[in-house]
Amino acid sequence: MTTQEVAEHNTNKSAWIIIGNKVFDVTKFLDEHPGGCEVLLEQAGQDGTEAFEDVGHSTDARQMRDEYLVGEIVEAFSIVCQ
Repeated sequence: MTTQEVAEHNTNKSAWIIIGNKVFDVTKFLDEHPGGCEVLLEQAGQDGTEAFEDVGHSTDARQMRDEYLVGEIVEAFSIVCQ
């Protein structure tokens, strides 16, 4: 996946977040998040690594997060022929 693909998933209908180059679809977790859905939606469609780490999530929260893994970031690149 690319960051451009993830950027398309930034609503409560489809919320993807990048954490440590891994992509998590947190859509089904929005209503269950202890901090409220707004916290996740603020990061939806982008890299939320810093926000996730700043909170100091527990081991249980990190394991729960892994259940929502949908892919990894691999940036597209262009080849220019000369």
